[in-house]
Amino acid sequence: MNATDKSALFLSVIESHKGILYKVANSYCKDSEDRKDLIQEMMVQLWKSFESYTDQYKYSTWIYRIALNVAISFYRKENRRKEIANPLDDDILNVSDTTMPTEKEQNLAVLHQFIAELKELDKALMLLYLEEKSHKEIAEIIGISETNAATKIGKIKALLKQKFSSR
Repeated sequence: MNATDKSALFLSVIESHKGILYKVANSYCKDSEDRKDLIQEMMVQLWKSFESYTDQYKYSTWIYRIALNVAISFYRKENRRKEIANPLDDDILNVSDTTMPTEKEQNLAVLHQFIAELKELDKALMLLYLEEKSHKEIAEIIGISETNAATKIGKIKALLKQKFSSR
């Protein structure tokens, strides 16, 4: 395949699956500028590994795997940077809306907060679970056994349920 065809195929694959990149980035970054940087880094890593892609997995599985690995690395690096810099709380700069959220919106916000507090791998598992991926697909993306994926998801769901009931 020549370089032009390779580029065209890559762009087509990314265009078809770009939602994955946004979902992963939104799960790991609160700041919009950080999300842009993260998505750009995901694109770079996808391009670098596109040459070695095999059709053993679907494109979506391949993209999720790379995107999550990049996001987890970015998240760890960003957390180390923030620990050192210790900037102002991001919420201090936000102007709040005066309308009261519904109970469902409040519960969803709490769920997102609880998920954000999870370890990197657990957060990735929940992102995929909430995307309604099967345990088999989650196992392929994360690189663990299907049984391990199911067990971990069950434990995380129980933890989240416990946090919800104790708030």
